[in-house]
Amino acid sequence: MKTPKAPDPMQTAQSQAAANQGTAISQQLLNMTDQQGPYGSLSYSQTGTNSYVDPLTGKTVTVPKFTATTSLSPQQQAILDQTQAAELNLGKIAKERTDFLGGYLNKPFDVNAETEKKLYDLGSARLNPRFEQQMEQQRTQLINSGIRPGSAAYTAAMRDFEANRNDAYNQLALTGRQQAFQEASYERAQPLNEISALLSGSQVQGPQFVNTPQTSVGGVDYTGLVNQQYQSQLANSQAKMGGLFGLLSGGIGLLSDRRAKADIKRVGILDNGLPVYSYRYKGDDVTQIGLMADEVEKAIPHAVTEGPDGLKRVRYDIAVEMA
Repeated sequence: MKTPKAPDPMQTAQSQAAANQGTAISQQLLNMTDQQGPYGSLSYSQTGTNSYVDPLTGKTVTVPKFTATTSLSPQQQAILDQTQAAELNLGKIAKERTDFLGGYLNKPFDVNAETEKKLYDLGSARLNPRFEQQMEQQRTQLINSGIRPGSAAYTAAMRDFEANRNDAYNQLALTGRQQAFQEASYERAQPLNEISALLSGSQVQGPQFVNTPQTSVGGVDYTGLVNQQYQSQLANSQAKMGGLFGLLSGGIGLLSDRRAKADIKRVGILDNGLPVYSYRYKGDDVTQIGLMADEVEKAIPHAVTEGPDGLKRVRYDIAVEMA
């Protein structure tokens, strides 16, 4: 009886790869759930195919290619269109301003002297009347105290007054210069601030989608199933061969005459070409496996003997040894 042929590894691997690919595509299709929200929608569609060369077989394999498309609601799309148009205009203005900065920043930073003088004059207009009034009050107070002009005490007091007035005017000059510097800095930074504001613009916000439940499709273990089937067939074949070899152990002829058998069915073939049958002896319900004497006699005559009952028997030890 022939042993079942082992499965072809290449064919099994190809079939397993095809099954894996089908599982992956099915899982992808199940997990691509379209979504609809108040601000937009998300939809999936097949937009083509991708191909690659299978390194195992060298054949080109084609798989579907999918695209996820996000669409805004009509109202949100209108807002987006207007926002983009505004940003485009702002971008153009920013470009014009940057061209202006090319020459603007090359100019040295300079405090406007006219601004500084103007600020000093404004401050002096307030200080002059005040110091004139204070000077008259100082003179009157000195004279009433008996300190006459030309005296050392009178001269020292007026010198201190003049020193305080000079300090006030110096502080006015410093304050005016500081304010002029701040104003010049502001004017110089203003174009830069304008460009920064123009370039910042508004940010486009897309619709937010929920995480959909993910479906997991169990793959088919095709390789395992093929191997399981082969092992089952191999075990069945070995069991049948074991039954035949059990008949050989005694080296005697066993009844194999077709006339003594019923329910005869061919189930295999020995390596020497002799057919193997399943059958039961007439009057017996037990199914057995063996050869037919008439077929063995044609191929190996000396393996067949005839008993006293006229029925032929087969020496399995001889018939199988010739296999």
